[in-house]
Amino acid sequence: MGEWDVVGDSPGTDLAAYADLMASRAQAASRALLLVDGARKNAWLKECARRLREAPQAVLSANQIDLDQAPGLGLNAAAIDRLRLNPARLASLATALDEIAAQTDPVGEVIDGEVRPNGLQVRRVRVPLGVVFFIYESRPNVTVDAAAICVKSGNAVILRGGKEAFHSNLALYHLLRDALEATGLPPAAVQLVETTDRGAVGHFLALSDKIAVTIPRGGKGLIERVMAEARMPVIKHYDGICHVYVDRSADLEMARRIIVNAKCQRPGVCNAAETLLVHREIAPAFLPQAAAELQGAGVELRGCEATRALLPGCRPATDSDYRTEYLDLILSVRVVDDLAMAIAHIDTYGSHHTDAIVTTDLGAARQFLLAVDSSAVMVNASTRFNDGGELGLGAEIGISTDKLHARGPCGLRELTSYKYLVEGTGHIRG
Repeated sequence: MGEWDVVGDSPGTDLAAYADLMASRAQAASRALLLVDGARKNAWLKECARRLREAPQAVLSANQIDLDQAPGLGLNAAAIDRLRLNPARLASLATALDEIAAQTDPVGEVIDGEVRPNGLQVRRVRVPLGVVFFIYESRPNVTVDAAAICVKSGNAVILRGGKEAFHSNLALYHLLRDALEATGLPPAAVQLVETTDRGAVGHFLALSDKIAVTIPRGGKGLIERVMAEARMPVIKHYDGICHVYVDRSADLEMARRIIVNAKCQRPGVCNAAETLLVHREIAPAFLPQAAAELQGAGVELRGCEATRALLPGCRPATDSDYRTEYLDLILSVRVVDDLAMAIAHIDTYGSHHTDAIVTTDLGAARQFLLAVDSSAVMVNASTRFNDGGELGLGAEIGISTDKLHARGPCGLRELTSYKYLVEGTGHIRG
């Protein structure tokens, strides 16, 4: 096998050796990428986009196998929607690749610099992290997004998708790998774990000498396992318990459109709203109308006592409901006395992901922006906008609710670190 040969699809029973071999090849590829300029990385991105547009059928056929198997794996309607690929979604993937290619390469960017009084020239520049182990569930489009962002930012990536999307991920991986070879980049810059054996994950999580960071994207159980076993830094979010608070000064028609979009546009994603908070003064005017549209879209409402007094058909909400990321057409509702009570509810039950206020009161908006400690805080906008593409990143590898290194959508810059470059003219320290 040559230097850049990738692991085949038969890992055998020695999963530890399989993981170590993949990580070693990824590490070598990441070092090679340090010498690859932005133009060559962009050529690969554009080649991937071209192949997605011109030959989508292999990917769609593979995706259909996964869709046919989905009911037997217990996937609900929202999970099947996350799994589904179609020509429009593949076209969107190709567009995202073009957008990433159009972005400035972060590698080598000078963050800051100065000439010291003694004449030393000091610069702080962006550098890749190295090897990213990316473990994710259900959404095969993430295979392309993650690979594109990692390689553009100079990192090699090892992809480990869920068994429910295995055939889709494999077809997309072949497209990405073939494009790497066609454009002269190391094929091991993108590798797919071609076994669904969950035991393999633990072996990768132990390889802190080769893997710089692990990024899990999926359910709470997956992320808790990664946090328990990883021997390297982890960038993650546990839940997307997102809130929309309708303030007493809100434009009620605007509020209705925002909550319907935040809940219903794609209920199975992490930035979909899970709880609606409504100021007590406008609840009688707002809730019946909003509830009618939400229920007409198939949303089950679970509310507090004040909510149920206004909406007789609403089910009672428990404390557990307010702590739940449904990822489905279910919405918790609570009537609150004021802005402070809304902020306190978000602080108690939220997951620091995405929270929104609908208001025409600039003071209330400012207080909400300052007091709500989430990765993205919205004013008069749907929670669905906490997304890499929507916020100008082109695409994202995930949305982090951590505070160190990366927070919010993780795009190109979030997958870099920095180092100091110091140039002298024979300087010595006295």
